[in-house]
Amino acid sequence: MYDFAVIGGGIVGLSTAWQLRQRQPSKSLVLIEKEQAVACHQSGHNSGVIHAGIYYQPGSLKAGLCRKGVAATLRFCRDNEIPYEQCGKLIVATDPVEYERMQALHERAMQNGIEVELLSEAQLKSAEPNVAGVGAILSPTTGIVDYTQVAQAMAHRLAELGGEIRTGSKVTALEESADSITVHGAEASPIEARCVVVCGGLMADRLAAMMDIEIDFRIVPYRGEYYRLPADKSSVVRHLIYPVPEPGLPFLGVHLTRMIDGTVTVGPNAVQGWKREGYGRMNFSARDTLEMLGFPGFWRVTADNLRVGLAELRNSLWKPGYLKQVQKYCPSIQLADLGPYPAGVRAQAVRRDGTLVDDFLFAETARSLHVCNAPSPAATSAIPIGELICDKVLGKVLQH
Repeated sequence: MYDFAVIGGGIVGLSTAWQLRQRQPSKSLVLIEKEQAVACHQSGHNSGVIHAGIYYQPGSLKAGLCRKGVAATLRFCRDNEIPYEQCGKLIVATDPVEYERMQALHERAMQNGIEVELLSEAQLKSAEPNVAGVGAILSPTTGIVDYTQVAQAMAHRLAELGGEIRTGSKVTALEESADSITVHGAEASPIEARCVVVCGGLMADRLAAMMDIEIDFRIVPYRGEYYRLPADKSSVVRHLIYPVPEPGLPFLGVHLTRMIDGTVTVGPNAVQGWKREGYGRMNFSARDTLEMLGFPGFWRVTADNLRVGLAELRNSLWKPGYLKQVQKYCPSIQLADLGPYPAGVRAQAVRRDGTLVDDFLFAETARSLHVCNAPSPAATSAIPIGELICDKVLGKVLQH
């Protein structure tokens, strides 16, 4: 029997397992991942941005964890010789309405204690000659990294400390007794553990349901589609370039992202996903779709955001519409510049009443802790999130 089992080999699960092993070196620990490698889903399909924490509600758990996460991520990269760059980010306003929103965003950043600077139109043009706008927020501490490398380094550190990693182990059932939890898999023999931490990402609700936890949310997938610019356009921008986001939506809009490998990506959009792990062109799963259509929260959130959803769908299907979102602030990019790049899928927790869960969400039983929602910037915040989960888990262990 193991002392601890962590389900989920994404960056949050790996961070938790690695830190739990550090803090409890005499206890046995196993990490269980259904894929053949770690970081195969959200952790490996994202923009690779180390977020500064500008957008988040002051005082929220997300805002605090992001601030801590920046320093922790940079330190981890240095300690493990992982390339990163603090190239900075510009949030660009292109009209008076956006400029007003941008000023409100600047005020929020100040309340969060984030280092930011307001740029005039002339200062923006000086900083980014190819970007058009009436002003911008400069976030100099925003950075870029390959989070797959970060996750792999965490897995390596965990293994060095004696933690066991089982890949290719899909969880099919969870049974809790008075003194342990039995983890059943499709192929391997059952695993018993005194305490289980579930970091299930796109499958968080299904794993919670396996333990009969009463939850009022479901994971609704939103597909983020990207393009990549050709090599001769890789110097079109010096910073990350973001639009001013629409209020009330958790998506930040189509942006230009310098990647750590020197390329520049465009995206993501946010279109309805019909498959939780739908990264390819065939974005459909009968099970995922039927479950989603049977959940009242899906219909409510869809109705509440119908205009935006239809616009996103149109631009997904019609490439010139997608391009227009980019040309709004970077007019030199042309249709032929939008080359293929892998999509991502965001695991958005939605409550039964249609509310989008915008912060971290946990559920638990006597011997388990479930991370039900770990929203962006979960990758940036992975180390302090793991620390928080460890505190919760070790508090739970003391009760037994």
